Amino acid sequence: MSGFVFAAAIVVPALAFRARWLNAVAAFWTAYVITRPLGASFADWMGVPVARRGLGWGTGLVTLAWAAVIVVLVACLALRRKDVPEPVEAV
Repeated sequence: MSGFVFAAAIVVPALAFRARWLNAVAAFWTAYVITRPLGASFADWMGVPVARRGLGWGTGLVTLAWAAVIVVLVACLALRRKDVPEPVEAV
């Protein structure tokens, strides 16, 4: 349940930024700080035993699974190179 609370909380700075109630820097850092408990909540849920209403994967498997997801996402970003601007020809 706490994961969903933090997931809802991370929407608040996004909406505040869109409504121009919060500047970009404050919105970024607010959302950035909320990502820590958001990720921890879901990782804990995946790792704790089923008897405690978790998925029972264990911390090792959860760590490996998320490490693999991160490697794949970083590789996709590196291969697509969307963040690298195209060179501009001199006039």
